Parts: sequence; structure tokens; C-alpha cells
Amino acid sequence: MGIWASRTWRRFFASDQDCKIVIVGLNNAGKTTILYNLHLGQVVLTQPTIGSNVEEVKHENLTFQVWDLGGQESLRANWSTYFEEADAIIFVVDSNDQDNMVLAKMELFNVVLHEDLKHACLLVLANKQDIQGSRNAGQIAQDLSLHKILTHEWQIQSCCALTGEGLREGMSWIAGRIRARRKGEVSAPRAQQTVS
Repeated sequence: MGIWASRTWRRFFASDQDCKIVIVGLNNAGKTTILYNLHLGQVVLTQPTIGSNVEEVKHENLTFQVWDLGGQESLRANWSTYFEEADAIIFVVDSNDQDNMVLAKMELFNVVLHEDLKHACLLVLANKQDIQGSRNAGQIAQDLSLHKILTHEWQIQSCCALTGEGLREGMSWIAGRIRARRKGEVSAPRAQQTVS
């Protein structure tokens, strides 16, 4: 279903300025709240995602088709059906959920290793920075061993899905990477880190 829906959207609606982003992460990380904050600029009451949500997000003269995928264990095996032709992956981490950080790391590396994403850039959003005691972006980068990802351009960005803090900065980074790739300016992947 994911492949069919994605291909149909691209065939009938996509243009040269269109890009595809897939948002993944464990359940309750804030993926859907992030999607609707980017799409509507406000917080929307959400329910756990069963399957996917898709919205169009405009940013810096680019139009992003943003797919938010459910993070429950039973749904993670289906993530890959949405990866085809993705320009970027956003991996959302609950910065306050230290108990599941090892599982998040495992899922992140499963995503990065997928063949359909070999040209996609990776933005890790360290969400829920508004919660006291949450781990900062530098700590999350260490928890996830992001320095070991040598095959993709990546960046980690602190954010708060409820306020929108950090989301636009992350989207600007993705837009810059996509533009550079389309102009042929991307050479070897290089790690980038934003800590705020």
C-alpha cells in the first residue's frame, strides 16, 4: 500500500520542486505532532498512528511530501515500503525516554542500512527538549552512535514538537542538502551536528 500510494502521488502531483521525506521513530516519540506542526503551524491532538499520515509541507520554495509512519513494534517492519524515492529521512527520538534508547539506535541503523535510502540525508530530531532532565542533542548523538554513520549526510537537531522550536532549522538543513545534491555538489557524506 505504501509503495502504491507514494508512486501515485509522485506520478500525478510531483514536480521538480517536490521532495519526499519519511518520518520514523519509536512510538510516542512525537512524529505526528511534528508533522502537523510543520503542516499547520500548530499543535493538533493526535492518536497513535496506525499505518501512515501524509501531508504536504512547503519550506524555502520546496514542496515536501511528508510521510509519518507508525512506530509501534508491529508496524516497523512495514516502514521500508515507504522508503522508495525518499530524499530524506527524519528519525525522531524521545529525548526523555532513556529506557528505549538502545532500541531506537537499533531501529535507526536498520533504517540507514536500507538500500532505497542510500541517497537520502538523515535528520535526527531530539524531541521533547522542553521536559526537564531530557538528554540534549550531543548526548543523544552519543547514545545513537551517530558518528558511526559514514554512508549518509546526517545532522541532529534539538526540538520541541509542541512549540515548533528546532523544526524549521531541521527542515532548512534538509532543503539545503537536497538542493546541493540536485546541483551535484554533494561528494562524500559528512556528519554535521547542531546542538541548541
